[in-house]
Amino acid sequence: MNAPKLFVNKLRVVLPVSLIGGILLSFLTCPACFNSFKECAYDTLFSVSIWITLWLGNSYMAEYLDKKISWIDAPVKRLVIGITGTVVYSTAAVALLLLIWRPLLSFELRNEIMLNIMIMSLIITFIVSLFMHSRAFLICWKQSQIDAEKFKRESVAAQYESLKSQVNPHFLFNSLNALTNLVYEDQNKAAKFIKQLSEVYRYVLDTREKEVVPLADELKFLHSYIFLQEIRFGNNLSVHIELNDTPSMVAPLALQLLIENAIKHNIVSSEDPLHIRLFRDGDYLVVENNLQKKSVLGEPTSGLGLENIRQRYSFLTNKEVVISQSGGKFSVKLPLIEIDDEDTDR
Repeated sequence: MNAPKLFVNKLRVVLPVSLIGGILLSFLTCPACFNSFKECAYDTLFSVSIWITLWLGNSYMAEYLDKKISWIDAPVKRLVIGITGTVVYSTAAVALLLLIWRPLLSFELRNEIMLNIMIMSLIITFIVSLFMHSRAFLICWKQSQIDAEKFKRESVAAQYESLKSQVNPHFLFNSLNALTNLVYEDQNKAAKFIKQLSEVYRYVLDTREKEVVPLADELKFLHSYIFLQEIRFGNNLSVHIELNDTPSMVAPLALQLLIENAIKHNIVSSEDPLHIRLFRDGDYLVVENNLQKKSVLGEPTSGLGLENIRQRYSFLTNKEVVISQSGGKFSVKLPLIEIDDEDTDR
């Protein structure tokens, strides 16, 4: 919603409440003013202007602070700055309104009346502001709980998709078929194949409850996974990993899912070999392959792989997953997540 519409919507709520509040405040501070229509009108308009100015001003200030300072990350800082801002703004706004309205309020006892209105308005403002700050904190805290629960669901869904891709009949059939041939052709390579297959399953099980893993661990897992695929496809598939042990974190199984997607959606043959390249581009990990789409997929797909990765990363970093297709190449860029003490325990 744009700013003018948002302002109009706020005004629709503020105006009737301010009018009622202004009349009540005028009656409480100056009952005698209601004997004169002029004094009553001026007194009421003065009260209403204070209500509108304080309400809208403090409301916009609270929304601005909520965007700049998180209640979850820095609650004390947010509370102190919020209260200080409310005091400074409210006092300055009331003082300015007093200067504007003073020439119009020519009736007797105007100083006492205006002072009473100012004090009552400030008291009400502080009470309302305290309610607003408390409400903002509770909303932020509740949203953080919702986000955490949503991330858990996304993570579980990603693990489920990965487990399905690993244990589905196609993967098992292809792996066992390749292993059968190896047993007769090269027993040493067959033994290595079994070991790498067990490493793949172990990694999937070990990371099923983790949000992020060190890049070095993910690369070690990838070597096992790629070994199995290269045994299956031979020289028709080449995967080049141009990454060092960068001290960063990644979402577990994300790189594997991207390689799996590339193999699943593209032709892999001696006439059209598939080349997959993993490299770093600034603060991103890039998985890139030459584009040669299959007209018919040999294996069923849910079509949720890339969207699943995108959703998982939206909870881990402010940077977006970048998907692009140009020059006969398809690439996905995953943001690198810097290591901190909390990440090592996730």
